[in-house]
Amino acid sequence: MTSERESFDLSGPLHLTCVDWNNEDHQRSVAACLVQGVYILERDRQENRQGPQALASPWWDFFGFRLLTQLIDDVDHSIFGAIYEFTSPSYSNHLTFKGTPRYIIAFRGTLTKGDAFLRDFQLDLHIIRNGLHRTSRFEIAMQTVRNTVAAYGNSNIWLTGHSMGAAMAMLAGKTMAKTGVFLEAFLFNPPFFSAPIERIKDKNVKHGIRIASSFLAAGLTVALKSRRGHHQQMDVKEDPFVALSEWVPRLYVHRGDHICSEYIGYFEHRKKMEDIGAGYVERLATQNSLGGLVMSAMGKGSEEPLHLIPSANLIVNLVPAQDFKQAHGIHQWWGPDPKLQSKVYNYR
Repeated sequence: MTSERESFDLSGPLHLTCVDWNNEDHQRSVAACLVQGVYILERDRQENRQGPQALASPWWDFFGFRLLTQLIDDVDHSIFGAIYEFTSPSYSNHLTFKGTPRYIIAFRGTLTKGDAFLRDFQLDLHIIRNGLHRTSRFEIAMQTVRNTVAAYGNSNIWLTGHSMGAAMAMLAGKTMAKTGVFLEAFLFNPPFFSAPIERIKDKNVKHGIRIASSFLAAGLTVALKSRRGHHQQMDVKEDPFVALSEWVPRLYVHRGDHICSEYIGYFEHRKKMEDIGAGYVERLATQNSLGGLVMSAMGKGSEEPLHLIPSANLIVNLVPAQDFKQAHGIHQWWGPDPKLQSKVYNYR
């Protein structure tokens, strides 16, 4: 499936002739294909493909979904997301068998061609600056998620997205989790913008930098709390990071993708710090970015980085990529025989 038309032989992973909704590989493939459906929806819009000429619908029809709502950016009017509703006859009185989502809310990533590129690029800059939450596109996405949960509950709603769309879904998921609503999330190649430590080849140098950064971040955290009069440790029940830890999104990353590969080091380092008896230091450090702490120490405000997340199921694609495009692409996540390494990291 190397192009839009070739992919319709005919819509995603043809090996999935029957979806087992309790199979994690099947869940991943479906979620990725519905994100691809959003990409093609916007391509259809840009090229004015309608009716029989439109290419998007097989990406959800194949799995028994229908397009319920398109999410439209209020600036460039591009399609950046969609709500899909599962319409299989297996539903009875709006109930379904275990594992099947009733609704999937999906967000696409950046398009490098067409009239949506400029707006998408602006959103990418907001992600780098930790300001995605201030954009009108995210406000539309967040209101959509809230309305869907309010109308249908949260037990059978999935969030999914790729690249910038994964950032959108992650921020929406984090926002809902802070209110006690935990949505199933499939986040493909989610952005993690920081110093590219994971790309350092020398493991000793890499680990040394991470350890030094953790102790520095923990020290700054303690110093700033003391300066603000927070001499006593915050009650666990009041700690928003601890409350957020109950949400365990699935993060799909590739080592060859510098946009998301730092998640690998982020979680592996936390485990190593626990192993050497420095778990408390890392629990302080992992709640803050070093850059944000420095800004706070200088008396300047800073936003919470999107990538700071306490718990996750980290899934790494071990198949070597020929180039960045392959390592970052959505297409890798619906393959029939992926070599994936999965590990759950729980913050405690």
